[in-house]
Amino acid sequence: MSRPPFPPFTRETAMQKIRAAEDGWNSRNPEKVSLAYTEDSIWRNRSVLLQGRAAIVAFLADKWKKEHEYRLVKELWAFTDNRIAVRFQYEYHDDNGQWFRAYGNENWEFDEQGLMRRREASINDIAIKESERQFFWEVPGPRPADHPGLANTPKGY
Repeated sequence: MSRPPFPPFTRETAMQKIRAAEDGWNSRNPEKVSLAYTEDSIWRNRSVLLQGRAAIVAFLADKWKKEHEYRLVKELWAFTDNRIAVRFQYEYHDDNGQWFRAYGNENWEFDEQGLMRRREASINDIAIKESERQFFWEVPGPRPADHPGLANTPKGY
């Protein structure tokens, strides 16, 4: 199994990889998302450590049961050879209707087939008012091409 584009990355192919990841996560389909990772992929997501596709599927299924109307935007931070660093934000609300914006950074490492073998994510959530939301599109689904990225959001962060 392979997932182009393949390392070593250029700016263009790193951005393609990032947008594909963003679109996958915005599908909120754990099985689909897990196919971008190696069978034995290692994750650190906040304080959670996990390994393998089955663990990824279980983690994401649980995540999206709690994070309603999830919308994610990722942006290139840096890249080299087989590694990409991104910053991201996502918005969601909980069962009580409280909205949150999560801010984070991820470091990704890929194998030769373009599958992510390591993902390390640091994420912070802040409660926001519904009127402070910045991400609007139909969910689940990809961010529309004309929806601003992070650098173009009203506050730029």
